[in-house]
Amino acid sequence: MDRIDLKNLTMQELVEVVAGLGEKKFRAAQLYDWMHKKEACSVAEMTNLPEALRKRLSEQFDYTVLTKVVELVSKIDGTRKYLFRLADGNVIESVRMEYHHGVSVCISSQVGCRMGCTFCASTLGGLVRNLSAAEMLEQIYSIERLTGEKVSNVVVMGSGEPLDNFDNLVKFIQMLCSEDGRNISRRNVTVSTCGLADRLKALADLDLGINPAVSLHAPNDAMRRKLMPVSNRYSIAELMEAVDYYFDKTGRRMTFEYSLIRDQNDTPACAGELAALLKGRNCLVNLIPVNPVSERNYERPAGPNVQTFQKLLEKAGINVTIRREMGSDINAACGQLRRHYEEESRG
Repeated sequence: MDRIDLKNLTMQELVEVVAGLGEKKFRAAQLYDWMHKKEACSVAEMTNLPEALRKRLSEQFDYTVLTKVVELVSKIDGTRKYLFRLADGNVIESVRMEYHHGVSVCISSQVGCRMGCTFCASTLGGLVRNLSAAEMLEQIYSIERLTGEKVSNVVVMGSGEPLDNFDNLVKFIQMLCSEDGRNISRRNVTVSTCGLADRLKALADLDLGINPAVSLHAPNDAMRRKLMPVSNRYSIAELMEAVDYYFDKTGRRMTFEYSLIRDQNDTPACAGELAALLKGRNCLVNLIPVNPVSERNYERPAGPNVQTFQKLLEKAGINVTIRREMGSDINAACGQLRRHYEEESRG
């Protein structure tokens, strides 16, 4: 039987655990405060809990804390990329970025990924396992402890497909935004999916108040299937139906991530097709010059092609931005650091 991880428990679940130990309800509030506000690294630090209780908790329960393996700091913009080790020895990536509106952290939701997107390093080794809500939260807490600064925005867009880890993702969001914990505004949380249409609808039904994003990367099914195997399961028509459902249920505008790959999906014809697909939808297109991955032969588009693509979309009435590059000198793209580390570890 698996041991319970204290940091993976909601306040109500923690109240039940504490009651089962014969302790009063207020001890749960103290424990939750230490874990999710003070971000204690161990139960031993929780000095307002009786020593006997701390001993029992340490002996009977797990307590997720990540170990920093690598920290890279960009000389260009101060972006920090972290490689953290989990309790089972697996490693995951997280990225901290500074913007004028505050500190944003991009976290991973899985160890590896099984979606198979051909432009992404995260998926090259396949899926190892899902992350727990505690392991997702702890990426944020670890970075806050390491830098001494609070995070204001959270993006679930690192390694893994968040909606492939649906239950843990939802629990993570609820705990992150709870008044009992970090109390981060739901409007400051973004979740990106490669297009699991049925799960996107399920997320809409929960109406969590977060910002949704879809990795689209192609304007038609034939092109998308070459880039993203998930398109063999969900057509663009099915995905757009789920996108419309999400907006109808929540009123939240969808962001479409579109990685531009030279001579593949960066042509004026692709821009026109994409504009026709999104016409009439309340959305934003975020253009991303692709990050080269050594195992693939994809190249970044020429600068003028990016600008032309943007202007064609704008002319068609589509809201569009070009993603500001962060940490380009430290392999800040998803999966690159973890893959390099594992290759070096294997010798």
